[in-house]
Amino acid sequence: MKNLTDHLSQYASYHRDTRNVVSHFLGIPMIVFAVAVLLSLPGGFVGGFWLSPATFVVLASTVFYLRLDVAFGVLMAVLLGLCLWGGALLAQQPILVWLSAGLGLFIVGWAIQFVGHYYEGRKPAFIDDISGLIIGPLFVVAELAFLLGMRKDLQHAIEQRVGATRKRDMKATI
Repeated sequence: MKNLTDHLSQYASYHRDTRNVVSHFLGIPMIVFAVAVLLSLPGGFVGGFWLSPATFVVLASTVFYLRLDVAFGVLMAVLLGLCLWGGALLAQQPILVWLSAGLGLFIVGWAIQFVGHYYEGRKPAFIDDISGLIIGPLFVVAELAFLLGMRKDLQHAIEQRVGATRKRDMKATI
């Protein structure tokens, strides 16, 4: 089984352009929340909690993240829990509100992703390895940790394998 460094290195190899990484900070949270919203129906309250297909996807994802890294796993559980909560709130709204929020976020999130990959000049990681779909959100959290000066050992290990992120002039692309 791949470890945290293996997964993040493979994913990072498709994301070395700063513009692409920035696009992931916007697009991936939108997509993750959209999936939580769309999978929140059918659903209903059981013991005071909204139970839906999203609940089971979040539980399975959390177990996966915890097995890779406890600290990141706990943070991902909190973030995914917030997505579940928001998805449950939207699932209780009229169908048109629920569906338009879910589909709108999903479509816009993927559009942002594809713009980022246009700058990267490389297809998304999940096209070659489906596990990229579950690693993407973890990649965003890890990149945020790196920006905050945390987990430098992990950042160094990834960069040893795939190189540093290439900083591009954002103004030159606008």
